[in-house]
Amino acid sequence: MTLLDGITSRTIDTDRLSVGILERAGDSPECADESTIVLVHGNVASSLFWQELMQDLPAELRVIAIDLRGFGATEHMPVDATRGVRDFSDDLHATLSELGVESPHLVGWSLGGAVIMQYALEHPVRSLTLQAPASPYGFGGTRRDGTRLTDDDAGCGAGGTNPDFVERLNRRDASDEAPTSPRNIFRAGFVAPGYTTDHEDIWVESMLTTSTATGNFPGDATTSPNWPGFAPGRIGVGNTLAPKYFDVSSIVDLNEKPPILWVHGDADAVVSDASFSDVNHLGALGIIPDWPGDEVAPAQPMVSQTRDVLQAYANAGGYVSELALEGVGHAPHLERPIEVRRAILELIGYIGKPQHPAPPTEAIILSSSD
Repeated sequence: MTLLDGITSRTIDTDRLSVGILERAGDSPECADESTIVLVHGNVASSLFWQELMQDLPAELRVIAIDLRGFGATEHMPVDATRGVRDFSDDLHATLSELGVESPHLVGWSLGGAVIMQYALEHPVRSLTLQAPASPYGFGGTRRDGTRLTDDDAGCGAGGTNPDFVERLNRRDASDEAPTSPRNIFRAGFVAPGYTTDHEDIWVESMLTTSTATGNFPGDATTSPNWPGFAPGRIGVGNTLAPKYFDVSSIVDLNEKPPILWVHGDADAVVSDASFSDVNHLGALGIIPDWPGDEVAPAQPMVSQTRDVLQAYANAGGYVSELALEGVGHAPHLERPIEVRRAILELIGYIGKPQHPAPPTEAIILSSSD
């Protein structure tokens, strides 16, 4: 495991499984929950992806990045997809209980965004930062209002995962020799064109921790009488966001509504209203043959669905802030770290919001530790 300066790793034994976490050297375990930030990664990733952000957050905070089941250093136990993402959120709760954290600030990326929304339905949290989150209605197979297109969620789940990509994960292929190599998937799907970094090898290393054992990534599939001929199975990461298993739109009805920050880029190839990971969108483009048309199999308007649910959350008395980043892909914290860092610190109350419009003159004082 490649760790950046100041980042440490350890394993937490819970009553559910052993969980890998990253922390910062010097962070105090006695830090109050109001100053504790917990980072939850997305699919085909691990806590390693958070290291730059961890380094950049103020030293007065406690920052913890957690590996989900089947990723990073966490135990590779099967995922019961019929529970949606509850296996993940229950694991998260068990881990935080062992760490003595009761009500943290949660930051979730992609699948991690889904996990922390589920967590907030069942446990107290101080705030939610949703970075390029999965739609509150799951991934694929729904219209804008969340209604399902078919009874079996045809076209959703693990059956849409490229088998060569899975095989290359299984072989721990770190090359860029094929479009389906994890490195090229990172370049094409995780970030926008033009993103460069000295840490790409670490991000690929993180992807290669993904377990492809039975019940982990991607999971099983069933046949379907509906186009394109497959539907989600019952186990594995790829099926957890199938609409019949996952729906967290009820966050609107929470009595205690934590403030929410929504961070997303307009060049996101994974979570968008025209996602290249959505089988129906690929059918409309002619990439998958015999598409039955927009009336039967429309692309899922993922961003619009998130916007609608968060607007309803705000209308019901919750606080929602949006950070929309032009030219940014699926990993805003890598591509625009300064803006993301500031938005998180504003949400948790560490810094005040910038005055808008700005006064004619202003003094900005930065401490040397910042």
